[in-house]
Amino acid sequence: MKIINRLISNIRVARALLITQYALMIEYRAEIILWAISGLLPLIMLGIWQEAGISKTFGFSNEWLARYFVSAFVVRQFTAVWVMVSFEEDNLEGRLSPYLLQPIMPFWRYFISHIAEQLTRLPIVIIFIVSLFALKTNLIWIPDIFRTALFLVALFLSFTVRFLLHWLFSMVCFWNDRASAIERLLLLPYLFLSGLVAPLDSFPASIRSFAMVTPFPYILSFPSKLLAGHDVNILGGFLALFLWGTTLLLLSYIFWKKGIKNYSAMGA
Repeated sequence: MKIINRLISNIRVARALLITQYALMIEYRAEIILWAISGLLPLIMLGIWQEAGISKTFGFSNEWLARYFVSAFVVRQFTAVWVMVSFEEDNLEGRLSPYLLQPIMPFWRYFISHIAEQLTRLPIVIIFIVSLFALKTNLIWIPDIFRTALFLVALFLSFTVRFLLHWLFSMVCFWNDRASAIERLLLLPYLFLSGLVAPLDSFPASIRSFAMVTPFPYILSFPSKLLAGHDVNILGGFLALFLWGTTLLLLSYIFWKKGIKNYSAMGA
């Protein structure tokens, strides 16, 4: 009975936090529109690939390529993470200390804040997709229900893995005030190893093999192929997301505990 009551209480707290964070994000809707526009890189890459006319060199049809990059656009929009910047600002400006005194672990505050931002971004993404399909009707396709359900699960897991990756490196703030510089370092492997600027199928086998032992392909390429209806190792993709998520969660917990001890000792 106590477990059920605790679960109900946690759900109520999460719901209240989501509502407040969503209301906060609505106030910054103009900025969110700009963030959504900044995520147009996959569509830009689609134009470059089609204009260059090199897709057939790698055995890609125009339809395959279009579906992949449109799907990558959707995935990128809903896996955007900025927790390192927020955590660094809260640490420097003194907001982290009162957060630590509250009964909710700061992790959930940042995590739900990202979920709320994604909800506010949803109508903007829909407008982009509808506008694109209206301009180019040959891009329209309807994924089957089973694939769509798998995609939604994979999308959430992909976002969670990317969030945990950035959350782990946010712990650097406990030892160094400027951890956000690491975010720019993470951007480079994310751009090239996730399949964002080019499908991983176009890479040499050695680079592709190296990419597959990192979390980046499972953050973007795997869910994109699911949505696009391309051949993909579904079981292997979900297993990789689970393993990476578990590993990053454990590492984050360890560094959080160590970091809190260091943080609490500051100024002593």
